Amino acid sequence: MQRFISFLLTLVCGIITIAAQSDDLPTANPVMTYTDDGQEVSETQYDGSAPFKATFKACPEHTGNYTSLYEWRFTRSGETAPFLVRYDQDTEYEFLQSGTFSVELRVSFVQGTDTLAYEMDEPFSIAISESKLEVPNAFTPNGDGVNDVFRVKEGYKSIVSFKAMVFDRWGKKLYEWIDPAGGWDGRSAGHAVPDGGYYLNIQARGADGKHYNIKKVINVLRGYTESGTTTE
Repeated sequence: MQRFISFLLTLVCGIITIAAQSDDLPTANPVMTYTDDGQEVSETQYDGSAPFKATFKACPEHTGNYTSLYEWRFTRSGETAPFLVRYDQDTEYEFLQSGTFSVELRVSFVQGTDTLAYEMDEPFSIAISESKLEVPNAFTPNGDGVNDVFRVKEGYKSIVSFKAMVFDRWGKKLYEWIDPAGGWDGRSAGHAVPDGGYYLNIQARGADGKHYNIKKVINVLRGYTESGTTTE
């Protein structure tokens, strides 16, 4: 015998917010959680940049003596077959490619010859943007709190692999960082480098498969302020 159970999506496990045919029947309240600015967020959709790591929880209820068989389906928009299927009650996945994806939970609650089939009304939706990476030409590490650190420009998107290195004119590596949110403060071995030109090399890859090979001269202008005046 097979029954189909309707449900309302819950935000947290353990809080009953379901509408089922019977309170005695097993069901699930799947949730998607991820970390945003150090806080755990629970949403049904995400629209942003990669890398994006999310945790998917089935949150089963009223299972009693039923055996729960879980099936998480990860599908790219425009495709009928999932690119990934997992059979755990809870699972985690990191999205590293651009595009739109859906994540759907199906559960079979089995007891003897009795099977109850659960499906989500609406799958979770994840939209990952195409990549973007731009680099400024100079910075002013003079301690005024403005443009004191050399970083890639704000608004970079979906950068899943990144390495930046700075060299002096003789080819000596002065600094490197591997997070696009990081940067160089104009110091090497604890000492401020002189004003002038330095060689930047960035190797990066976007979620859309784009490769960035940025080689350019950047200028340390410690003697300049944002107003354009020169400090002595």
